[in-house]
Order: sequence, then C-alpha cells, then structure tokens
Amino acid sequence: MNRVHTTLAQFAVAVTVTAAATGASAVTINWTDWQSSTTANGFTAQGQIVSGSELIDVTYNNPQGVGFFQDGSGGIDYWQNGRSGRNPATSPYTSSFVDNIPTGTDIVALRFAGTQTLSFSQTIANPVFSYVSLNSNGYAFDQDFEILSFGDASDGNDCGYWGCGTSSKQVIDLGGGNFEYRLVGTGEPHGTLRFTGAFDTVSWRSLTNEFWNGFTVGVQGTADQVFGDVPEPTSLALAGLGLLAAARRRRG
Repeated sequence: MNRVHTTLAQFAVAVTVTAAATGASAVTINWTDWQSSTTANGFTAQGQIVSGSELIDVTYNNPQGVGFFQDGSGGIDYWQNGRSGRNPATSPYTSSFVDNIPTGTDIVALRFAGTQTLSFSQTIANPVFSYVSLNSNGYAFDQDFEILSFGDASDGNDCGYWGCGTSSKQVIDLGGGNFEYRLVGTGEPHGTLRFTGAFDTVSWRSLTNEFWNGFTVGVQGTADQVFGDVPEPTSLALAGLGLLAAARRRRG
C-alpha cells in the first residue's frame, strides 16, 4: 500500500501542539547526506542525517529501480535557483518553515511508476520532502501533507533548474473512509512539502513512468528532539477526567 507511516501514538497530542508552534518561523532542516547505493531489491540507497548529536541512518528502496543517483561527491547541482546558483531568499525549496536549501548535489532521480519507501533508524519529526522536475508525473500518499513552496513567480520564488511550474494537492476519496493525497503540478514543478508528525518510514507511489523527476528528504530533528517525552494518550485522557471531576467538586 502507499502510505506514510505515523508511529508512536504517544506523540499524537504533542504533534498538534508543536505543529502550531513551529509553523510560525523557519527552522534549519537537517538534509540527507546520500552516500552509497546498490541494485539490491531493485535499487537501494543509504544515507545519513546529522541532527545535533544524533545520527540518523536513512535507507531508500525502490523495487522498480531508478533513473540515476547522485551522492554529495559530485555531479550537477539540481537544487539551484534556475541555473544561476543558490539564493535562499527566493529558492523554490525554502519557505516560512524551511530556512535552508537541500545540501550538495545529493538527489535520487526516479523514472518508473510504483511504490518506494524511505526508512529511518530513529523516529523522526516533521519530514521535509523536496522534489525536482515533477512535470509529467505525480506522487500519491495516504497521509495529508502541506506544500511549503514551489518554483514559480506566483509563489514569489525563482524557477527551478528545469524551469517554472506550480504545485498543488489533490485529495482523492477512495471510499470506505480512505483518502489518497496526490502531489501534482503544471509546467516544471520544483518545490518542497512537509508531513507533520512522528515517522519511522515514508512510502509513496509514483503515478507514471517519466524520465526523470528527483527528490531528497530532510527532517526537523528526531521525534525526541522536537516533541520530547509525552505521556500516552490514555494517561492524558485519564488526567483530563480527573481534572474535570475536581472542577465539578469545586463547583459543588
């Protein structure tokens, strides 16, 4: 199935509170340093994210294979503003939430329809997903997301490496209370989206075969760093009932 897996139910209340608090100002995103790849199980890439004193291992797997892969050791910088260098003030990838452009030349370039998965060695918070040239494709998730920015004058930004384009979200009712959230666009979409919450895997489906569209991923931090320790929802509910009972006793 195509899904972004939320994990650790004890973070449910903290996610709601922290999302409102962190959405107000830009933060430095810890981007993946892609380091190696193999053709195991189609295609598998390994990378790392450094978040303060924490080291997060990142594994990407695509059974269909990919178009190409660049680690940080060289290659074309597809994260530029157009082809004129980097300017965070007008980058397609920065916003009121994201302060910094994806680092280096790290990118995974896709070409086949099908499902792929990112896995993290620690539960991470508020993953940020940047994409390049989503022109004849789209990505389908089963969790809602927020489009933070895209490379077009209508969003106040420079174009991306391959040109200008808008990005939008389609919500598809699959029936039975199930929904699919699709990232689509017009022209040459380059941009960034965010999932809010705690995750240990992120999976999505490329809607069509198209050579090529690319991505990288970053995080605000680990779940512990961003959300801290939060009691189980059951404990919070019981505490709430206790406070309500106490209030009724005081009113009586």
